[in-house]
Amino acid sequence: MGVQESEPLDVERIREDFPILERRVGGDVESPGEGDGDDTPLIYLDNAATSQTPDQVVDVIADYYRSYNSNVHRGIHSLSQEASVAYEQAHDRVADFVNADGREEVVFTKNTTEAENLVAYAWGLAELGPGDEVVLTEMEHHASLVTWQQIGKRTGADVKYVRVDDEGRLDVDHARELITDDTEMVSVVHVSNTLGTINPVEEIADVAHDHGAYVFVDGAQSVPNRPVDVKAMDADFLAFSGHKMCGPTGIGVLYGKREILEEMQPYLYGGDMIRKVTFEDATWEELPWKFEAGTPNIAQGIALAAACDYLDDLGMDRVETHENQLAAYAYDRLTEHDDVTVYGPPGDERGGLVAFNVDGVHAHDLSSILNDSGIAIRAGDHCTQPLHDKLGTAASARASFYVYNTREEVDALVEAVDEARQLFA
Repeated sequence: MGVQESEPLDVERIREDFPILERRVGGDVESPGEGDGDDTPLIYLDNAATSQTPDQVVDVIADYYRSYNSNVHRGIHSLSQEASVAYEQAHDRVADFVNADGREEVVFTKNTTEAENLVAYAWGLAELGPGDEVVLTEMEHHASLVTWQQIGKRTGADVKYVRVDDEGRLDVDHARELITDDTEMVSVVHVSNTLGTINPVEEIADVAHDHGAYVFVDGAQSVPNRPVDVKAMDADFLAFSGHKMCGPTGIGVLYGKREILEEMQPYLYGGDMIRKVTFEDATWEELPWKFEAGTPNIAQGIALAAACDYLDDLGMDRVETHENQLAAYAYDRLTEHDDVTVYGPPGDERGGLVAFNVDGVHAHDLSSILNDSGIAIRAGDHCTQPLHDKLGTAASARASFYVYNTREEVDALVEAVDEARQLFA
């Protein structure tokens, strides 16, 4: 997928919605958030881990707590009714954002990881057994890889991995070999959080469905950054997190086709997911509530809907183009130097991040040096240890971009990397 052309984002206006970007960093860590006027302006390039949250979303959270803070589905008084309506409408809004068929297909979780575990426990433990197969990819996040690995150990199902080639692309021919009539689940990351690879999930889904298998798409790095249509990709399940898409922490989403969710049994029990209880047995509420046991993250769910509004107002096609262009520019600038290795496909074929290493400089040291210049990146294995083993490195530095980042910030990143190179020369 090349970099697309569209009307550019008004980044300077967008930045006004994110007061945190005016922070200066490097001050007293004993007083978080206060900063120091003599320190360095923040350049935030750690968006694949967590994006920043605009005032419009923060205001929704504050309004909930200030105006109608109450539990949902548990009272007939006004506050509870208002909270219930807002929380239910949030499911509708999120369903619309990914083109699902309604709130029944949208389960709110804490994050992508919990969504993966919900399916693995509620579906996997019941359906998998010896002789069955689960197919993953070598670029999976631990949330997918470890979850299905452990379910395989419990059920006796075999777990297999689709190869990643030397340029960081998924070997689709190998996927066709691995996915057979014994395959019950294929779990594939849409956009790799390390390589930036945009995987052909529609093609993988076609292969899986030809063999009667379900497809779980990890959308943690795609839903926040590009238009995602669950019907177009024909995903059976899709998971993503609010905190990577201008929303709050503590809220994630599991999309599932309604007919599959209706057949699945819940794996958490308690309040709100119950229809009727006797001393002998219980029955479950309708979708999606049967998978949302206990008091949910109400404010966060309502705020996630506001984040969807914010991103749709920007235009997800423009969000995608902006990020792709920044990633391509960063790739070109970083690869000007022979001692810099950037992992994954070429710059015009990746999502909005670059993971890289500088010869002779450990990723953790590089991150620390960049922090001295006010630049926030991530360093480590990015929850993809097996992939890093395959790449032949224990860790990498990762810069990831979002709607408020600029080419000038990429230039500052490259300049700081040059300074680190000279320091370790």
